[in-house]
Amino acid sequence: MGQTIAGRLRLVFLLLVLAWVSACQSAPRWALYDGESRDVFPGESWAKAESPELLGWSSDKLAAAQAFSREIGSTAVMIVESGVVVDAWGGIATKSNLHSVRKSLLSGLIGIAVDDGKIDLATSLEELGIDDNEPSLTAVEKQATVGDLIKARSGIYHPALYETRRMTASKPPRGSHAPGSFWHYNNWDFNALGTIYEQETGETIFESFRQRIAEPLQMEDYRPSDGEYVTGAKSEHAAYPFRMTARDLARFALLYLREGRWADRQIVSADWVAESTAAHSSIGAESGYGYMWWTGSGGGVKPNVRIPAPSYHAAGWGGQYAFVFPSLDLVLVHRVNTDGDHAFLTNRQIGRLLWMILAAKGLQDIGPDPSIEAAVGTRLLGDALAGLGADSTLTGKNGDGTSWRMTLTPDGRTSGVAGRDGEFRDKGTWRVDADRFCVTWDNWREGRERCFGVVRDGDALKSYDPTGTYRSTMTLVTGE
Repeated sequence: MGQTIAGRLRLVFLLLVLAWVSACQSAPRWALYDGESRDVFPGESWAKAESPELLGWSSDKLAAAQAFSREIGSTAVMIVESGVVVDAWGGIATKSNLHSVRKSLLSGLIGIAVDDGKIDLATSLEELGIDDNEPSLTAVEKQATVGDLIKARSGIYHPALYETRRMTASKPPRGSHAPGSFWHYNNWDFNALGTIYEQETGETIFESFRQRIAEPLQMEDYRPSDGEYVTGAKSEHAAYPFRMTARDLARFALLYLREGRWADRQIVSADWVAESTAAHSSIGAESGYGYMWWTGSGGGVKPNVRIPAPSYHAAGWGGQYAFVFPSLDLVLVHRVNTDGDHAFLTNRQIGRLLWMILAAKGLQDIGPDPSIEAAVGTRLLGDALAGLGADSTLTGKNGDGTSWRMTLTPDGRTSGVAGRDGEFRDKGTWRVDADRFCVTWDNWREGRERCFGVVRDGDALKSYDPTGTYRSTMTLVTGE
């Protein structure tokens, strides 16, 4: 009996040791920043400032940003200035799906292959022998070049793998645009580039990323097994999602902030970094698209914040971001772990978080505070909110510039029209919940109720989501 108990105790002790070792391996390790050097690159671990104030940041304002990020569902945030970690929170050592950030990683690999003479952006798909399953590519589509694909301007709207329903629904008809003439965010282009990369280099994407980028950057967590090929009947060209930690993604962003240089070694050419992060297509006011990187300045990065130019970022579904702000010598990584239940963050919430982080640095020209607490005007509550439904019409604009119009009646009914040509029409109900005005549509958003706070500022009505984040400004038209 004594030997059995002793054996069990040894087993328990061994399990505790293994758990401690595992925790040590996954917990962030920091080197202490000396407060003097600049142009810092992380070695085996990142250098972290002893306090944000050492780099001119406000700890209190960063704490407020952290609290807001947790409220909206962020799972990891990392802020790096001059190669030094200003602050970081959440699971920065947790691997999760990067989703479309994968495209910016492949852009880096393609840049290396272009410099090595293995890929030529001017080569056509016909010359490369690239096709797809039925309905296969037309002769015109095969004239698209590698450069067209990397800029999302191929004009090839063949079914693609790893698309959201919205991406599939928004795809233009086959043959509607000639190669190079029209920008459309298109997974066929991005997936086919993966095929082209492997065909022309003779290397697999995930092993190549390890050798050419992850190892030179001393990424702490990445392994080729963190990549996966997604295949299916829709297309011959597989998607290639990566799983990566926030702290490794921050190294990739820092590589680009340093114009492709890592310490004394040029990993990606400075010319490629500049070319791939320039706007080759205009997506909207102050925003654009490069070589699988999003570009922007001012309000073109995210709503609710104005960003100094130049700036660019990698983005993925669910809230995956790697922002690079060269004029501020700043990198910001934001992650949402989509493996289980997770939040669906809005662009306005991400914009507000960016605003709070940049305000913690003391920047002034970033726009007004987008929180309801800082709103100018009178907060409408109770009966004042209910008064909006007295045979009134609310009008406004969506984030994409399209208009909407919502008519309210005293019996709690509403009808609405939206879109550039009023193509979206629906009916629903409205109600007041103390300090929020709530609308439920019969069909839009699958009947999900949307509630928002309202602040009256003269003739304008400003709406705020349940987190107190600014959404839009409405105009009230009475008696219609």
